[in-house]
Amino acid sequence: MTTLTFEDFTPGRFGTFGPRHVTREEILAFAAEFDPQPMHLDEEAAQKSMLRGLSGSGWHLSSLMMRMLFDGFIGRTASLGSPGVNEMRWQAPLRPGDDLTLDVDVVEARVSRSRPSTGIVTFKGTIRNARGEVLCEMESPIIVSRRDGASA
Repeated sequence: MTTLTFEDFTPGRFGTFGPRHVTREEILAFAAEFDPQPMHLDEEAAQKSMLRGLSGSGWHLSSLMMRMLFDGFIGRTASLGSPGVNEMRWQAPLRPGDDLTLDVDVVEARVSRSRPSTGIVTFKGTIRNARGEVLCEMESPIIVSRRDGASA
């Protein structure tokens, strides 16, 4: 399998990944362990919440996005990690039965000034359900090795 390096990421659409089906049981299990708020665990309480029904945690959705990113391309990228997330927005609830699709764009790709053998690639991920509703958007840089340790 080809390893993707900094030079493989040019600004623009990188790819679309998925679908990833989400079950009610997954939503409940994640919530029970990591985000036990009523709208993520209890149908009746969720119906009375501003979400108007059982919904997955935003952190669950973020974790699913990370898995889709990894399976889609990060797992075969010369990634050295990330300095953090620039922006994360949860825009609509994750629902049991949703089929998720992830669109990934390269926002910026630049050679690192302090470590010219690496580059910093900023990605924007947009995750949608099968109805096309945007559930979450995230923008995050990843540090990626340059091909053959190229330097500036």
